[in-house]
Amino acid sequence: MPQNRREREGVTVSLKPSATIRYTAMRLGIFVGCLVLVAVLVNVGWVPAGLGDANPAWVVLLALVISAPLSFVLLRKQRDEMSAQISGRVAGAKEKLAANRSQEDAADDAARA
Repeated sequence: MPQNRREREGVTVSLKPSATIRYTAMRLGIFVGCLVLVAVLVNVGWVPAGLGDANPAWVVLLALVISAPLSFVLLRKQRDEMSAQISGRVAGAKEKLAANRSQEDAADDAARA
């Protein structure tokens, strides 16, 4: 049995964190890192502090603008894993729905016969 799986009541449960949770946590980490970096650069004076009282909004907006392309480039592998995991779940849900429909059709046909 692999180390990242556990058997519970005949169902294999994965102990590996969800790809979506990993991607979201890593994206949040990149944003927080950019936020800290921008805040330091604004306080040092290397980056303009914004207009009037707009300093916190300026820092957050600049951190978002910097972190978005970084996340796009740096988290490609995690995004692909998340996409594969989601598409697998959608395919499984479609299979279950098709199986339920065929059972209902069979029951309906049996009732009419």
